[in-house]
Amino acid sequence: MLKLYNTLSKSKEKFKPLNKGKVSIYTCGPTVYDYIHIGNLRSFVTADVLRRYLEYSGYEVRYIKNITDVGHLTQDDIAQADTGEDKMLIAVRRERSAKGGSASGGKTPKEIAKFYTEAFHRDEDAMNILRAHFFPKATAHIPQMIKMIETLVKYGNAYEKNGNVFFDVTSFKDYGKLSGNTLEQLKTGARLEEHPDKKHPWDFALWLKAAPKHLLQWDSPWSKGYPGWHIECSAMAMEYLGDTMDIHTGGEDNIFPHHEAEIAQSECFSGKKFVNFWVHTRHLLVEGEKMAKSKGNFFTPQDIRRYGFDPMHLRLLYLSSHYRKPLDFSWKALEQAKANYERIAEWIGKLKEITNSKAKLSPPLKLSFRKEKFQSAMDDDLNTPLALSVLYDLITETNKKLSFGESPDEKSGEEKSLALSEYAAETLTTFEKMNKVFGLKLPEKEMKIPENVKRLADKRQEARKNKDFQKADELRKEIEKMGYTIEDLGDGYKIKKL
Repeated sequence: MLKLYNTLSKSKEKFKPLNKGKVSIYTCGPTVYDYIHIGNLRSFVTADVLRRYLEYSGYEVRYIKNITDVGHLTQDDIAQADTGEDKMLIAVRRERSAKGGSASGGKTPKEIAKFYTEAFHRDEDAMNILRAHFFPKATAHIPQMIKMIETLVKYGNAYEKNGNVFFDVTSFKDYGKLSGNTLEQLKTGARLEEHPDKKHPWDFALWLKAAPKHLLQWDSPWSKGYPGWHIECSAMAMEYLGDTMDIHTGGEDNIFPHHEAEIAQSECFSGKKFVNFWVHTRHLLVEGEKMAKSKGNFFTPQDIRRYGFDPMHLRLLYLSSHYRKPLDFSWKALEQAKANYERIAEWIGKLKEITNSKAKLSPPLKLSFRKEKFQSAMDDDLNTPLALSVLYDLITETNKKLSFGESPDEKSGEEKSLALSEYAAETLTTFEKMNKVFGLKLPEKEMKIPENVKRLADKRQEARKNKDFQKADELRKEIEKMGYTIEDLGDGYKIKKL
């Protein structure tokens, strides 16, 4: 049974979904004002591995990842609560500066959001991160946010002043239960710049009145303005997953104040528990230091490719470290991940080459034992480093067996003979099951197609163009007799070995 570390309880708990066989997951997605960085990607890969393993285990997963296209505070401004600058407006100014400072130059917030949303999807696809079932955008859910805020004001959990609406943290007795930052502790902690309209310095904005020339603003019962950062995720999560969901993921920098605020406003709104399991990925450091553009150690997926590495090398590096431990990124570590990836790819290529061999091998590896060890590692709070070690052991023992005919697993007691090709196919199947969780895309070796097969395929394509479908079908059957098949692709085709 899967055990997950729950940030809420500060312990590993047996995972049990709200509804049998079904799991709901929400992930805090990107703010699309710039390219995502490799720290963001690590958190997204953690969520992807969690989803993949739940699906591997037979669950039906409903996965939501939001797109923040309104903009919110930079991390440096979070300590100042609601006084930070909107990221989308920063991006607009950056674009205008690049166009010579013209007020009419550069992209609009909508165009900027679209550009970086598309870049985000390309980066996730390159990392082989499965796409969420929905990517709700903040700007498309303003009515839901306003409805939540109206309810919180009605219940006495929020108040309006001068067109601004704030959540009253003193109205929620469990404030601080996720992060440990209770109001008593915050009183003796970091000081906060107080907003003149706040009752309590740690009250947070649900709605802010916009300046007349503010580029992002909507009508509301309180003012023409825009939503606070925290209310966005609550409104979108509950819209797609209901009042209570199984799992909410994000980076550890989201724990406070963002996820703490989500819990407070959501549970006051619905009167129900908001999330059962909170799963947070720890920080990614760069050679022991926090990533920062000012330090020159801030890297995006585009930088990884420019340095000559594949996104799969980065994915394997993430898998090599437990998500609840800080990952220290370095080019040396990425080189090692690249070497490990090439080792896996070479091994897979070797297995594929011998699948048609008729040689005998006895006894086979006890592959079911490998699968059990893999599952045991993943069940222990997604221990991907241990799960990878199971794969590496399998590679070592397989290579030894293939090279020398030795038996690394004699204690299994299985003495039956097995054709080498069957053994290779069985090993490949074992890897493919593991890889549904690892999510590694491996290079496919280009297959050499015999010239006579190519000629028949070209003749068949010509017959299809001439609408001579009977001849095309006859040529297809002839090609299949030769051990190949044709996959039609619009105006072209692809030849595959049967």
